[in-house]
Amino acid sequence: MSKYIILCFASCLFTSLQSQVTFTNTVANIVYNKCASCHRPGEIAPFGLTNYEEVVNWGSMIKYVTTNKIMPPWKADPTYQHYREENYLTDNEIAQLSEWVDNQMPYGNENEEPSFPDYPSGSALGTPDKVLSFSQKHIHKGNNKDEYWYYAIPTELTENKIIKAIEVRPGNKKIVHHALLFQDTLGKVRSIDDKTAGYGFSANNTEFNTDQVLYQDQYPGYVPGQKAIKFPESLGQKMKKGSDLVLQVHYAPSPVDEIDSTSINLFFADDNEDIERIVTSKIMLPFDLAGGFFSFFIPANQKKTFVGRWKVPNDLSFVGVMPHCHLLGKRWKVWLERPDGSKENFVKVDDWDFNWQGGYWFNKFIHAPANSTIVAEAEYDNTTSNPDNPNNPPKITSWGENTSDEMYYLPLLYVPYKEGDENIVFDITSSTSDVIINSKSDVAILNVSPNPANSGWVNIAFEVQNGQPLNISLLNIEGKKVKEISEKEFFAKGSHVVHFDPNNLIAGQYFVIIEGKEFVISESVIVTK
Repeated sequence: MSKYIILCFASCLFTSLQSQVTFTNTVANIVYNKCASCHRPGEIAPFGLTNYEEVVNWGSMIKYVTTNKIMPPWKADPTYQHYREENYLTDNEIAQLSEWVDNQMPYGNENEEPSFPDYPSGSALGTPDKVLSFSQKHIHKGNNKDEYWYYAIPTELTENKIIKAIEVRPGNKKIVHHALLFQDTLGKVRSIDDKTAGYGFSANNTEFNTDQVLYQDQYPGYVPGQKAIKFPESLGQKMKKGSDLVLQVHYAPSPVDEIDSTSINLFFADDNEDIERIVTSKIMLPFDLAGGFFSFFIPANQKKTFVGRWKVPNDLSFVGVMPHCHLLGKRWKVWLERPDGSKENFVKVDDWDFNWQGGYWFNKFIHAPANSTIVAEAEYDNTTSNPDNPNNPPKITSWGENTSDEMYYLPLLYVPYKEGDENIVFDITSSTSDVIINSKSDVAILNVSPNPANSGWVNIAFEVQNGQPLNISLLNIEGKKVKEISEKEFFAKGSHVVHFDPNNLIAGQYFVIIEGKEFVISESVIVTK
């Protein structure tokens, strides 16, 4: 009887240990893949979360910021719409972190600890085709004030190019809060810079008008922690020869002088890539409000909501949205209303945070037939109940570049619609902490579809167990590379989709190759005509 009791106790103890949340069986997976992109050496976060000791040191803080959904800084409501490169915690993950901290943060079984992701030290997209750099260093004054600074950086392009991706690499991550990018083909911003002492100029420069950049092409910008987006095959943005790349940097307050020398990586379409559609942007501004531009003001001690509408002129497929406002902003909600009465959600931010803003890239095309309407609702709080209000007592606030001013600013990125866009998926939504791959490679190809293929995009879906840079290519039956899909691009743990266009390939058998540092896996695909 006593032996039976001992065995039962041991069995219960083993079961309890197996079900207990530990660092090795749960927490490391969450932190390494949802937090460490910023919390590691050389990145923006003020401390690292790269091993057990570092995570334990910040355990109570981790519980607080995750329970209150302050971190990770993903503001879009995941129940409203899904996006590429989503980085938020599920309710279950938040509960697991909280439970772990409450239970004195046990380490667990050493054999269960996952490897730390192989984050690249430089570009997350691979080797850029061109790097643009500051010609001088910028000194950000240590006066505890933020500033918006404009730079006109010559692209020195001798021919027109198609941009597949733009990646901003901040020179000083302590002060570069976020950055916007525009094309200037007329040299207007450079001419202002030439007249201004020093390198670049403040947004407060009296000769500068935001219209000089707002109505030109805008490229995806930079916010900390977000991987730059690469446009799929046959899509891209234009960059004209001889143009300037205008960089608007928001520098965060600092008590001491700081130096910044930021660079921008450009990735171009290959000469043999057939670019079928150009990504274009519509920027919704106060002009799109019912009362026009001058209706955009927020009286002191009031909350106010503005609703803008834009009627879509042609059949379009939307790829992303980038809501932007300042410290009075509290909420954004953007949706599509089609002529047939159907609706599609774009983005919903219920707890706007000026410190964390960026672009949201849909994980599928969103089709908007001609005469559809984009509705964009933004709410502002200009009362003392808003702890972020820059004015005490509150003051009437209207449009302006300064952080103490306000903005209603919504870039929408789209391409002309093409039949079949409704079926194209850019990314798979998954809970990355639950990914399990029974493979020695840490990567598994889920499927290649359609297969056989004869037109449109071919989707390559794959699962990554441990975040790392990958080479993804297409080889013909003779082993010759016919397409470079991704080169040394970092893919985080989770599910991913990349694409290739078979239209220019001859009929026959091909092989999708995914290559990491220590493995190569492949999948066959047939192209028919």
